[in-house]
Amino acid sequence: MPETTPATAAPTAPAPTTSVRAALRLLAGAPSEAVLAVAVARRPGVRVLTETLRVDGPDGVVPVHPLQAASGALLHRFTAPAGPVRVEYAATARAEHRAPHRLAELERWEATRPSRYCPSDRLGTLAAREFGDVPRGQLPAAVAAWVHAQLEYVPGSSGPTDTALDTLLARRGVCRDHAHVTAALLRALDVPARVCSAYAPGLLPMDFHVVVEAAPGGTWEVVDATRLAPRATLLRIATGRDAADTAFLTTSGPVRLEAVQVLAAVDGDLPGDHHGPGAVLP
Repeated sequence: MPETTPATAAPTAPAPTTSVRAALRLLAGAPSEAVLAVAVARRPGVRVLTETLRVDGPDGVVPVHPLQAASGALLHRFTAPAGPVRVEYAATARAEHRAPHRLAELERWEATRPSRYCPSDRLGTLAAREFGDVPRGQLPAAVAAWVHAQLEYVPGSSGPTDTALDTLLARRGVCRDHAHVTAALLRALDVPARVCSAYAPGLLPMDFHVVVEAAPGGTWEVVDATRLAPRATLLRIATGRDAADTAFLTTSGPVRLEAVQVLAAVDGDLPGDHHGPGAVLP
């Protein structure tokens, strides 16, 4: 009998590197405390290769203090001096593996409660009517597809206080509005759901992006009702109940956002997206 040798496994292609940048121009009417959520989150499977953050005020560089959140978000606190302030962030990162994350017991309760922008307790009838016959494991994809069909994506069409109810009435919104409606409907169906801000290569128009993670069967998967960027290249920034927890800038005083510019690109070709279940946000 001839000798045989084990087959050699094909080499695994290295994970693509993602480059991100964010620039904010602010105008502070008085010295104000501020917190940024623009850095790539520190999560299992994500390797941050390079990273810089600089805040400049009228008199030079402004000190910045990092704050590590339990969710992995890396926040930065600073005092914005009166006058013009510029924020510059840049990083390269690689999602070396995208393994599903288990739903923790505390997360189960936090992610099914109503929240400021996701009043799920007022959407039970709608959710039951539209999705009552959908198997539980298919609910995230089904709800995201329904929201995609029902809402028009219109830049500048919503305000900072609009909730999921406002968006459903208007039938239009931006990515955070699509995410709020998706998360609220899933919670109304007793499916844990949370909102995530992210860098999104391929997004057009380019900006900070907001998507939803849901855990119908005990592990988190990501859905995006806008369908504007492939989920396989998303890089998490912050995670929370809704936009109140994931805003890229929170201030305690009179600070006006003058301009924001975001760039996110991946080396190589952008992947496609089947928009079905099972996609993971690292």
